[in-house]
Amino acid sequence: MKRHLNTLFVTTEGSYLKKDGQAVVVRIKKENRLRLPLHNLDGIVCFGQVAISPALMGACAKSGISISFMNMFGGFLASVVGFTSGNVLLRRAQYRAADDEQQSLAISKNFIIGKITNSRSVLLRAARDSKDVESVDRLRHGAKQLAFDIQFATQAKSLDQLRGIEGDSANKYFQCFNSMIASQCRDNFQFSVRSRRPPLDYVNCLLSFLYAMLTHDARSACEATGLDAAVGFLHRDRPGRPGLSLDLIEEFRSFFVDRLVLSLINRRQIREKDFVVSPGGAVRLTEAARKNVLTSYQKRKQDTITHPFLDEKTTVGLLVHLQARLLGRFLRGDMDAYPPFIWK
Repeated sequence: MKRHLNTLFVTTEGSYLKKDGQAVVVRIKKENRLRLPLHNLDGIVCFGQVAISPALMGACAKSGISISFMNMFGGFLASVVGFTSGNVLLRRAQYRAADDEQQSLAISKNFIIGKITNSRSVLLRAARDSKDVESVDRLRHGAKQLAFDIQFATQAKSLDQLRGIEGDSANKYFQCFNSMIASQCRDNFQFSVRSRRPPLDYVNCLLSFLYAMLTHDARSACEATGLDAAVGFLHRDRPGRPGLSLDLIEEFRSFFVDRLVLSLINRRQIREKDFVVSPGGAVRLTEAARKNVLTSYQKRKQDTITHPFLDEKTTVGLLVHLQARLLGRFLRGDMDAYPPFIWK
């Protein structure tokens, strides 16, 4: 089992990372600000203008430490990884399944059934916790609609039909999102529609930023399992896109990221002053706010949960790694189907 290691997030522009023995050193303005042993790291994520020495990149690649470069909005730019680990037979099985329309559909159905089921659970949990009658009615109505979409997903006859069902369910879910924001916070954190590249409001900024972090973790899970992160089943091949990573995070978007975003807003751990709006309308987090959000993200990964399929206690941060391994077992023929993560 993969140990739950740490991710180093570098948010200060102008930082320089270098290798010093078996450690990574972060230098800012020619001063050493941080030193961490490489064996304690699972990944490094750099935001904006951050430089890394070739020696450190080589050491990370050799040690299986993924490096991701993001823009200031949290959008993925590039990554540095070493040789893909794992059995070549697993990757060949993955490629054959991805080339088979029906097998890709069968796997993708479970990704989407997991996503819609967890989204419905988030709505129902919010309805139980809410004291606003109008919000409760809207959330329960949305959950009822998603219940139908779960059935539609099981009956999908093609990947395109499944994508249509997934898109429709996402629209229904996000139509209820504002009702999960505490009424006293809605003046500054109104949510109307999902906007991505770039995010155009505070809520979308938080969602996009943390989805990017989750994708980074899913990519690491694919590499650690021996799967090709670029070859997905629902998200088809596109240069520069980690299709399988995007497939894997579908089950975790609402359970992990959306609930964390709502918690940050409703507990007022993030406020209007924590965002910068560009002249074109794009919204990004300030450097201090990014650190705050990333700290909360790392803390959430340490929470314990019982895996619904394996019936074992684990941490939230390891869930995506467990799902990658279950997918690998299915592709090798050790399981009859891929079991999605269903939050209970």
